[in-house]
Amino acid sequence: MSDLKIPWDELSEDALMGIIEEFVTREGTEYGDSEISLEMKCQQVRQQLRDDEAFITFDEELQTCSISPAN
Repeated sequence: MSDLKIPWDELSEDALMGIIEEFVTREGTEYGDSEISLEMKCQQVRQQLRDDEAFITFDEELQTCSISPAN
């Protein structure tokens, strides 16, 4: 069974932020030489979704969401 692509702009603000925050914290907080706040990283991911550089998927089997690069 394949993942379902979820339109980010059809999610509630709370649901979208929950997915983004879970994704950002799952990926860790080490971003090289400069420290990036959770808020800034969430803003960057949101912008990637807006710019169609990333998309949200839902895995029906695992019942989990993820964010993947569009390329």
